[in-house]
This record gives sequence, structure tokens and C-alpha cells, in this order.
Amino acid sequence: MNLWRASRSPAESRAISTIDDYAQALQDSLGYGGYSALGITQTQPGQAAEKAPTDLPGYAQLFATNPVIWACMVARQMVFSAPRFTWQRLNNGTPSAMFGSSELRLLEEPWPGGTTQDLLSRDIQDADLAGNAYWTRFGDEMVRLRPDWVYIVLERREHRGGHLGWRKLGYIYQEPGEEPVALLADEVAHFAPVPDPLATYRGMSWLTPVIREVQNDGLMARHKRKFLENAATPNMVVRLAREVSPEAFAKFKAKMEASHRGVENAYKTLYLGGGADVTVVGADFQQLDFAKVQGAGETRIAAAAGVPPIIVGLSEGLQAATYSNYGQARRRFADGTIHPLWQNAAGSFARLVRPPGGGTSGAVRLWYDARDVPFLREDARDAAEIQGLQSRTIRTLVDAGYTPESVMAAVTASDWTLLNHTGLFSVQLQKPGGDLPQADRARALAAALQDAIRPIEGGA
Repeated sequence: MNLWRASRSPAESRAISTIDDYAQALQDSLGYGGYSALGITQTQPGQAAEKAPTDLPGYAQLFATNPVIWACMVARQMVFSAPRFTWQRLNNGTPSAMFGSSELRLLEEPWPGGTTQDLLSRDIQDADLAGNAYWTRFGDEMVRLRPDWVYIVLERREHRGGHLGWRKLGYIYQEPGEEPVALLADEVAHFAPVPDPLATYRGMSWLTPVIREVQNDGLMARHKRKFLENAATPNMVVRLAREVSPEAFAKFKAKMEASHRGVENAYKTLYLGGGADVTVVGADFQQLDFAKVQGAGETRIAAAAGVPPIIVGLSEGLQAATYSNYGQARRRFADGTIHPLWQNAAGSFARLVRPPGGGTSGAVRLWYDARDVPFLREDARDAAEIQGLQSRTIRTLVDAGYTPESVMAAVTASDWTLLNHTGLFSVQLQKPGGDLPQADRARALAAALQDAIRPIEGGA
């Protein structure tokens, strides 16, 4: 049964013929009003929905035909799709242990034969091309909503006699030639990592700011092709004597192009009859500094994607291709691009899965487990080194007489004001001037002697 008909009597139901009618029906079914008309951005008066982007097919064509865009998107996809989802406990607001449960099966097998990697690959691809990725749950299956067929339904907030922004009511999904389907806001996982500045809830593709660079890259590729089609040489001007008739000129031109035009005829010796003169005009690739010009455009495209050029093997990145530079680029890509995307995706999918037991406790959140991601193995080593330093710091502070509880809190929060001293000193943590038991005195003496002779033994 349609959403609005479930809450209205047959007499109250009205004909639904357009997206406008459907959005109005969705608002009426939820008890909202004030709908006027669809608009492109939320700043237009009377708008009640953010339109779906219409440039997805064009951007998909760029992905299929432009090697730089393809390389950047595939690099993002391969790393983004590598982790798995998990639950994470929050201990007084601090992230703590991670664990799994049967509730995660929806994300582990989102559709028959599908995997978490398939789900995340589709998620990031839609976000890259359309700026938005939409998913809904249908039974035990995740359903992808094509971004350019989704509308976000809004309702204007009324406050003190005026309008105070827009509230998201739900979504409308309509395939071409089919009836629209209304979905409530909590029925859709909406992943929009880059917000559209002209919308409240809609995202924007990172390809939008670099369309001109993509066009220029295509022109450079065409220039290379035309250069090769023209015998891999710069343009030439052939002059003939004035006495040559138009018929003879046309015959000479046809024979010249048949013998010397095209990459198959490159580097052939050119023979000219009397009265013909050849002059080379234009510039070759070296004179144009072609590699530098094209490489600069490729770098700007990679920068918009958040992918360092060295990661995808672009020419300007390879000029500085040392192991050290690659490690720095890998960390920039992971910390500045991939981790924020993972965090956003986990928060988006949390609408469709519930914590263990079916509750919504704030002490558990949906998170991602990247510990087995090969791309981040060096980060795992760095984390282990940090934990080693923290463990030594904890041991030192406890030995210095601070309470273990305050030491853990101070190290975790990096706030030394949380330290609380016991008033005891030294490893034995005895009161100043206090008498030690006989056994403790013996152990302390043995430890002191050992500390005294260790430098002697080392010097020997």
C-alpha cells in the first residue's frame, strides 16, 4: 500500500501524477503542510524538495573514457572497500573495544552473493560520480537507489512568524516510466561526503570543480592523436609555383596526403617536383613542453579527488617517486581522504542496522575495522610504537606514586591535570621515613646492589 494511502481514507486520496503531487502526499501523510513546488536549491522560495543531480550519466562517461579520472576513482574505491563493519563500545564517550554480532549480516552480505566490499565499492562510486549514495533496506537485503532518480523532500520550518531553514521529511525514488516510491528519512542511508553549497542535504561530486581540467585533458589526448595521424611531425606548408593550375594542385595535394599523411607514413622521405617548397610550422611535443602541461592538469584532477599523484602513478608524482615520498603520500591519502570517508559511511549505514539486542543505546556505535587493510599496515606499526611509548609512560608514572586510575585517564586524554598522587614514593610506594619489613628491605638492598654493579659489569 502506498505511504500516503495508509494514513488517508479513499475519499481523501487524490490523483498522483507528478513528483510534485507525490511530495505533497508524503508531507500530508506525515502531518506536514506548506508545500509549493520543486526547486533546484533550498534557497528558492516555495521549494519542498532538493532535485536529484542530472549529470550522473555524463560523469559516468568521463569515468569510462578518461584514464586519469578512472585511476583516481579506482584508487579511492580499492582502499575504501577494504575494511569491514563492526560495533564499537563507547566508554564515557571514548571509543573502546570493537566486537561483531549477527546484526551486521546485512552489511556483510548486502544481497545474494554480495559482500561488504561490493557494497562499499558501489557506495563510493555513486558518491564520486553523483555526490550522493542512497541505500534502503528491503527485508534482509540492501537496495541501491540510483542517485539521479532520488529526490529529497523538505518541509519549511516556521518560527516566530518567519521561516527557519528546511527539515528533511524523506525521499522519493522514481525510475523512468514507473510510479514514485516514498521513503521516510530513517529508511534511507544517505552518504554525501562533500556537501553541495547550494543545498541543505544533497552532496556534490568532486568532479564538478575540475570539469574544465578534464576537458583540457581530453583536448591534450586529441592533440596527441592528431599529431600521430599527421605523420608524427609538426604542420607543414607546401608552396607551389603560380603557374600550377588548380587541377594540378588538387592532384598534387591528393598524392601528397596519400603518401605522407598518417602514422603509418611517418618519417618517410619527402620528394617534391620542381616549383614546390616545404616549410615546417608549429611546434612538436618537446617545444610545447607537452608532458609538463598535461602533467599539471592531471595533478589538479588528482588533488580534487584527494589522491596524491604518486599513488596513482601520474607523471608529476613519479618525478619524486622515492620510498619515503610514497610513504608520506600514502599517509596523506589514508588520513586525509579515506578515514573521513569511512567514518561518514559508518554513520550513514547506522540508520539501517541496530545495535545488538535491537536497542539504540548510545554506548555502542556502528564503526569500521581497518586493522586488516594492507594499505594501512605501516599505520598499524606506528600505532604499536605509540602504544609502547604510552605503556612506558604509564609504568613510569605509577612507579612515581600516581594512582593507576588517574594515570590511565591522563594518558588517554593527554591531560596531565588529571593525575592524582598517592603521597607514596619510590617503587615500594612506602610513606616517607616509614620502616620497611625485613623481606622488603632485603629485596630493596639487592636491587640497589644490582643497580650499582651493572655499570661496572658493562664497563668491564
